Amino acid sequence: MKNKGCLSAGTIGIALLVIVAIIFFWGKNGYNNFVAKEAIVDNKWSNVETVYQKRANLIPNLERTVKAYSKFEQETLTKVIEARSKATSINIDPTNMTEQDLAKFQAAQGELSGALSRLMAVVESYPNLKADQQYINFQSEYIAIENSIRSETVYYNDAVRDYNTSIKQFPGNIIANFTNFKEKPSFKAAAGAEKAPDVFSE
Repeated sequence: MKNKGCLSAGTIGIALLVIVAIIFFWGKNGYNNFVAKEAIVDNKWSNVETVYQKRANLIPNLERTVKAYSKFEQETLTKVIEARSKATSINIDPTNMTEQDLAKFQAAQGELSGALSRLMAVVESYPNLKADQQYINFQSEYIAIENSIRSETVYYNDAVRDYNTSIKQFPGNIIANFTNFKEKPSFKAAAGAEKAPDVFSE
């Protein structure tokens, strides 16, 4: 009976070790999976910031080009400059980003988009400015960057969707709750966001 008892205790001990090992490796793999997906989200966010910064970097050249035309409506240009300043002043930590943070960022970038659109509409009334090579170069770069912005925000949203789904699905949500992985916010579609900017006139 003693031998049976010892065997039974040994078997139970081995079984417990196996269970602990399974839980450990399951938890480790789940945790590492979340870390990898979060890193992808952070990388996609970095790409988003980069293309928005490229757009902001176009504006000083645009400002110099437009200012060369003294009769141009300075108030319209001033609004672009102010919107750029506001958009570039918002710094977000992607590891702690909230819905409110992203909404504020998106609103500021949208304000800059609107200001640029209004400026380019006004330029239509200035044939010489419209035909200026520097302005033409700006148009070309601007439309390319706007298309990149649309692409990068889609890639970011896809990465966020994959990450958020993984931390909410059972049993992964158990690991996520214990290790403090939180949902990431995504970009909300703006009206007309599916259209490329129309900066070239007929």
